[in-house]
Amino acid sequence: MATHEVRNQPPPLEGYNVFAQDQALAEGVIREGAGWAEAQLLALGELAGTPTAIGWGADANTHPPVLRTHDRFGHRIDEVVYHPSYHRLMAVAVERGLHAAPWRPEQPRRGAHVARAAGFYVWSQVDAGHGCPISMTYSVLPALRPEPALLALWRPRLTSLVYDPSPRPAGDKAGALAGMAMTEKQGGSDVRANTTVAVAAEGAYRLTGHKWFCSAPMGDLFLVLAQAPGGLTCFALPRWTPDGGRNPVYIQRLKDKLGNRSNASAEIELDGAWADRVGEEGRGVATIIEMVNHTRLDCVIGAAAGMRQSLAQAAHHCAHRSAFGRHLADQPLMAAVLADLAVEAEAATTTMLRLAGAYDRADDDGHEARFRRLGTAVAKYWLCKRHPAMAAEALECVGGNGYVEESMMPRLFRESPLNGIWEGSGNVICLDVLRAMTRQPESLEAYFAEVARAQGADRRLDDAVVDLRRQLTHTDDIEARARRIVESMALVLQGALLVRFGHPAVADAFCASRLGGDWGRAFGTLPTGADLGAIVARATPRLG
Repeated sequence: MATHEVRNQPPPLEGYNVFAQDQALAEGVIREGAGWAEAQLLALGELAGTPTAIGWGADANTHPPVLRTHDRFGHRIDEVVYHPSYHRLMAVAVERGLHAAPWRPEQPRRGAHVARAAGFYVWSQVDAGHGCPISMTYSVLPALRPEPALLALWRPRLTSLVYDPSPRPAGDKAGALAGMAMTEKQGGSDVRANTTVAVAAEGAYRLTGHKWFCSAPMGDLFLVLAQAPGGLTCFALPRWTPDGGRNPVYIQRLKDKLGNRSNASAEIELDGAWADRVGEEGRGVATIIEMVNHTRLDCVIGAAAGMRQSLAQAAHHCAHRSAFGRHLADQPLMAAVLADLAVEAEAATTTMLRLAGAYDRADDDGHEARFRRLGTAVAKYWLCKRHPAMAAEALECVGGNGYVEESMMPRLFRESPLNGIWEGSGNVICLDVLRAMTRQPESLEAYFAEVARAQGADRRLDDAVVDLRRQLTHTDDIEARARRIVESMALVLQGALLVRFGHPAVADAFCASRLGGDWGRAFGTLPTGADLGAIVARATPRLG
């Protein structure tokens, strides 16, 4: 049709390297000791930016998983059927070791967690949903350490680089994946209210109860909590019993979720299901917290990845779309918005990589171990709070096109609240921070020691540290102020990291706005004098 001439529309953001075009990520990987992984990250980044991979992410969300409880003859099978694109995403993640590389025997080198975090960050930008079983598998292995025999049995399977989704005993498969089922309908985050019962039997336990959220229900092994005679206890629950029989774990329904559509989350019924105990009876929360600490790190990585992809889409659109005679990115008001988003995204990426580095160094560095404890919780709270606001602002930058499913922006927006809910909602995380400061005061000392490494570099940061210490001296109503305290801790940490490692224009804009108080209530209100052009140019992906 003569009237249908397409003009002033940006090209799709595809055909670019997701890793190489993210300067904060590429620089941070080298800084945190994973420069040896640059070639493999470049290869993954190249794949992540292809139309093919981007199409896999779209298809996996357009065609969500389907539950098949019975076969056509009436036999109970409890299988979740995924779109082929989901399996392609999973295969890439497993083959690249995003589920277990730091735990593989040939991967003792420094920087393994950083390399894995960077890869998870890159590949999550294609689709976040399939990252759930990848994260669960990564996190379950350290939780199995209290049981050496169990760890020896499962480690070779869970660290295999072969993706094998077939529903058969793990011993017959080339690789295995893990899931988790902690929460119940009457308790939610209050896992001590769980009512699932564990009874000793046959050298193991039999579990009976209902789990309200089971992550990755097609996994081969699940960590679950149940009430044993000695109290709440952690268990390793396989899909198949040691004799090769189907464990009585029944999928009742899949959750119809706001986002995370490519991934299945389920309610399951345990009817005398066979399981091994992990850790001592009554020490379930302390045992499973090893898994939770690692999944919280992945919440930080996932939030940072979503923020980066939201920014990339917005900056790319504005670099090509024109209005009122200029590209949107060249107009002062839009440049202010994009720069503010870029500052937020770089702060998130830098924080994520620093934490991953702490996980690498924690085994032989006391400061890193103590910093990791508090830093993970603080970052998990703040990045997950910033992610939805940033996704919404980025969507608005793209305008009406961003409100259309084909743009990817609606999926990014729907995904944005998830990491704030998973592995402890905001209040749970803030209370955990207070608990850590009380029971492990050395973790607070490590936090301030980390921040002190930037002392004297920026007056606004130094003043913010003094104010934070003042907030912590008043303990009478500290629980009611917990969110304000944890927010301050996150901003001070991000400011310190950016002052040390970030682009000077980004660090200055962050300290002037987030710490100096010269900032409005919405994105796009950076103080006068911020180098908007340099910040936006650094953040905008380039095609070709």
